[in-house]
Amino acid sequence: MGQPHGIGIIGLGVISRQYLETLAGLESVRIVATADLDPGRAAAVAAEIPGCRALTVDELLADPAVDTVINLTIPAAHAEIALAALAHGKDVYGEKPLAATFTQAKAMMDAAGDHWVGGAPDTVLGTGIQTARAAVEAGDIGRPVSAVATWVSGGHESWHPHPDFYYRDGGGPLFDMGPYYLTSLVHLLGPVARVSGSSSRTRDTRRIGSGPRAGEIIPVEIDTHVTGVLEHSSGALSTVTFSFDAVGTTAAPIEVHGEEGSLSVPDPNTFAGEVRLRRRGEPEWTRLHDAGGYVGAGRGIGVIDQVRDGEGRASGEVALHVLEIMTALTDSAHTGRRVTLSTTARLPSVVPLTPQEEWRR
Repeated sequence: MGQPHGIGIIGLGVISRQYLETLAGLESVRIVATADLDPGRAAAVAAEIPGCRALTVDELLADPAVDTVINLTIPAAHAEIALAALAHGKDVYGEKPLAATFTQAKAMMDAAGDHWVGGAPDTVLGTGIQTARAAVEAGDIGRPVSAVATWVSGGHESWHPHPDFYYRDGGGPLFDMGPYYLTSLVHLLGPVARVSGSSSRTRDTRRIGSGPRAGEIIPVEIDTHVTGVLEHSSGALSTVTFSFDAVGTTAAPIEVHGEEGSLSVPDPNTFAGEVRLRRRGEPEWTRLHDAGGYVGAGRGIGVIDQVRDGEGRASGEVALHVLEIMTALTDSAHTGRRVTLSTTARLPSVVPLTPQEEWRR
């Protein structure tokens, strides 16, 4: 057996803990280095992992032991770090969105060459979305016609100690939560050809609700309620809503409708959940058995998927397409015009149902 695949993690904020829990202790990959703007934070994490070293960002990018850089910085830094990693001959996997702007993300993909670029969310590789996709491909709902995706909340400032970036370019409900839902819709119904969008904001400031800055007022620079229609190349239509301006909802996260049936799809911000099917003429919804996906997966499974078989289902190609969908929704909301996309994405194959003990090897 060869050496484990070396992982370097840049950015050790809130989300990094979930990556560490997934990747630490695996046989196929090893976290060899950490880096953060706060050296103490990088050192504290490195001390938890045998053989891991706390480095500066430049040292990590140049380290020959690092095969793949996992980029968990804020959206505004995604492109800079990714381009530097590629320039050092590393593969790179980034948190969503792929970059703060479509232009930056396109430059990343153009610079990739023979190196792999991947992008979150990899939640779509869990049993929830993959089971729903297997049902669509098996013809359980007949020809897909439409989908509805809904995510609403009162805003992340209620729980995040440093929520400023959520209310700047590259943030907001669309760019923060939209990738989970839009990536799932691309997996379920295929790439998108055109979009129409509308957006609004309820107020120009927000108050931080927790942490050392609790009570501080921060500016809102982006729209906080976005809705739109996606025209998939297949002919199916998806209606989407993402909001920081609502108290709650009873709507299913995603519903997919076909000529012969409908699917209720679980929260795409998780890896599992109940997929339910109701066929034409049947009075009740039926829960489907898991039919695909990595069982017990967590954030970072997209990197493991690439290392295991080289398919890289959480691809930069899909992430770039999703970023253009979000950018186009924003442009459409501001101009009042329907926008035709310049990108598409090849659908990766369905993940076979893979037990946790298998993918953790």
